[in-house]
Amino acid sequence: MFNIIQSQGAYTIYNEKLIDDVSECFEPQYWQNKAKVIGSAQGRGTTWFVELDSIQAALRHYRRGGLFGKIVSDSYFFTGYQKARSIAEFHLLNHLQGQGVNVPTPIAANVKRCGFLYQADILSEKIPDATDLVDLLQQRKLTKHEYLNIGKEIKKLHQAQVNHTDLNIHNILLDKNGRVWIIDFDKCYQQVGEDWKEVNLQRLLRSFRKELKKRSINWNEADWQSLILSYKHF
Repeated sequence: MFNIIQSQGAYTIYNEKLIDDVSECFEPQYWQNKAKVIGSAQGRGTTWFVELDSIQAALRHYRRGGLFGKIVSDSYFFTGYQKARSIAEFHLLNHLQGQGVNVPTPIAANVKRCGFLYQADILSEKIPDATDLVDLLQQRKLTKHEYLNIGKEIKKLHQAQVNHTDLNIHNILLDKNGRVWIIDFDKCYQQVGEDWKEVNLQRLLRSFRKELKKRSINWNEADWQSLILSYKHF
């Protein structure tokens, strides 16, 4: 299903059913020249949304955050291609899809090595007609059914033994059909055991409370109980 191109100092994995030419696909200018850029979003860097033949995609270059990121913005210590952040995220998304979790389809991932350092990029599905919970909760309250679905999706994530180390309401989406999606799996990983799952949930609860204070989102503690009830009984 996946093709791999490996050469001196470079490694690319891609889904040949979704993209057949990866020679320049990690360069935003390539998509701009083809008039295939359909939007962008700002985070640590710019995520470019592009139009492929059969799917919309998000192109992201890995960048560091925090104080260290101001010194070394987009380079990481190389310990092997399979441990590189883009390749690890690509395989994790594939694993989660295989477990029935609603996550973006991995399309292509790239690593460029230079000595002891590397840079990385990933191209993954842009979920169509989807809005993150922060934006949605600024517009309206969610229904109890929607919170039940969110709880179920997080439980599926945990049943797949994946620790989402940044589970917050920016990384949970609802599409126009009410389907729940979980995104942004950089630095996430499979993990045995159970204790870490409660840590994930508490991080998510803090995210709701933070955005309630920061943006006055339409949320209260009773909504959290609906989510948790669904999570525990799914």
